[in-house]
Amino acid sequence: MTTLVAKDLTTEYPRSPKETIAGYVIAARALDKCRATLAGTAGEYHFNCPLDQMFFEFSGVDSNAFKDFVETGAEDSAVAEWIKENASEKTREEVVAWNFKMRDSRMSEMPSQVQVYMEDEYWPNYLPGNYPHFFFDIYDMEEGRM
Repeated sequence: MTTLVAKDLTTEYPRSPKETIAGYVIAARALDKCRATLAGTAGEYHFNCPLDQMFFEFSGVDSNAFKDFVETGAEDSAVAEWIKENASEKTREEVVAWNFKMRDSRMSEMPSQVQVYMEDEYWPNYLPGNYPHFFFDIYDMEEGRM
């Protein structure tokens, strides 16, 4: 059943990290990658990568439990409800503030290992000549959303 809603990430992109599900940025992208991983169509994408882990850490959602629930074939709305039920208690203000912090994060604010990876490997191979300042813009630029 998972394959019915899974994107084929070898031919299309996951959602932007800016998009939300259950009110959280990154979550919709993590869901797309999780479904594709389960369906065997993830291509070069990796579920529970450092970006996904930012969502899991902030929300308090366990990535393995998330994957187990997604494996049931749940649609977006059911996954959103599951996230709300399984996330650690946060006010709407805390979630919105985190969303804006993530959307506005600059590369200079990322951990040093992320900066080195982006500078030495990612940008030269995927975005030659383009050096976006905002972290999420890297994904949107590479995937043709900007």
